[in-house]
Amino acid sequence: MNLTLFDLDNTLLACDSDYEWGQFLVDRGVLGRAEYEAQNAAFYEQYKAGTLDIHEFLGFALRPLAEHAPEDLERWHAEFMAARIRPAISAAARALARRHLDAGDLCAVVTATNSFVTGPIAREFGVPHLVATEPERVAGRFTGRVAGIPCFREGKIRRVDAWLASQGRVMRDFSQSSFYSDSHNDLPLLELVTHPVAVDPDPKLAAVARARGWPAVSLRFP
Repeated sequence: MNLTLFDLDNTLLACDSDYEWGQFLVDRGVLGRAEYEAQNAAFYEQYKAGTLDIHEFLGFALRPLAEHAPEDLERWHAEFMAARIRPAISAAARALARRHLDAGDLCAVVTATNSFVTGPIAREFGVPHLVATEPERVAGRFTGRVAGIPCFREGKIRRVDAWLASQGRVMRDFSQSSFYSDSHNDLPLLELVTHPVAVDPDPKLAAVARARGWPAVSLRFP
């Protein structure tokens, strides 16, 4: 059995689900445009530049989950899937996930975006495992805080290791391990697997992939 890991935002998806979730809530009137939109965009630019303080960002991104009832969040997320996420999934992305699943690989989506946003998206691809940043819940409601280590940069390795341990496995059990990602923020995990793949990579990752001879693919729409 091989191990296959997929980044989500701008990899399997032709968008960033964390950013789009915030914008969806703004457009729906759940969040105020004036106080949220500019900050959401600023954090996204910091992520792309590699300067994001993940804890500062999560304090911002998880706050709307704590401010609203779970049933409202679930209803809005169903609308979000239809309006923002399914249109951002290409046939090539679906085919890539299906190819590895059909081959019998142990597959997981590994993403910094929180599991409330990304759980239904992983299920949309048929990927059975999700390794994501976990928002804390108390008595069935989100608190706005993070539970455990954010699944970001080196944190992705720690979270993947913990997930594999829950399966009774370690990374070296697999003769081939793959990770598909678009972002230089994922270099720690890309450097750990035996088969790193740059997917529609950002400029920094594209340069690293060229220098190291890593394969590069595109999953975007024609």
